[in-house]
Amino acid sequence: MKRLVAPSVLAADFLKLGEETDMLNRSDADWLHIDVMDGVFVPNISFGFPVMKAIGARAEKPLDVHLMIVDPDRYISAFAEAGAEVITVHYEACTHLHRTVQAIKAAGAKAGVSLNPHTPVAVLEDILADLDLVLVMSVNPGFGGQKFIEKTYEKIARLRQMITAEKSSALIEVDGGVNAKNAGRLYASGADVLVAGNAVFAAADPEAEIRAIKGA
Repeated sequence: MKRLVAPSVLAADFLKLGEETDMLNRSDADWLHIDVMDGVFVPNISFGFPVMKAIGARAEKPLDVHLMIVDPDRYISAFAEAGAEVITVHYEACTHLHRTVQAIKAAGAKAGVSLNPHTPVAVLEDILADLDLVLVMSVNPGFGGQKFIEKTYEKIARLRQMITAEKSSALIEVDGGVNAKNAGRLYASGADVLVAGNAVFAAADPEAEIRAIKGA
């Protein structure tokens, strides 16, 4: 298992987005997590292609794009062309999930599928071998700063068992309420990639916080 950290740019200071990106470039962060929200699938709107392209032009690390949107198939090629190296869609938003996953790979990106807190990992049994990543939401998607859902540890452990049984190479990513206090237990449960927003960008020393999460 890996121990990667993907700070969520949604929690950055948008008036200093260039500086925040430079900080992540200097830091021990592995990916930049880009949350795209449409105000329909989730009750919030974040940003789209112009902001993502601006970040991508300055970033020196992979862009990990999390699409919290309805009908994500319409935008897969555009996000890949905008620089997304990982594109994650929601199981709950995809009618034909296998087709969507294949479209992501055809566009040249790694394919991820995200599960809301109420969605069991068992729904991915028949597609797990095709995935590069599974994103387990540890809060209800749409807003930062929410309280971590404790049931997530068990969910990660079950997913890790499934991945091992399927001989899948999919990474497990966790998003929501992640910080240096729970990072160690998340890694121990089977997580590979931790997304951290407020914990990083609200810290007095964001680079130190990233190191703390990674080394927990």
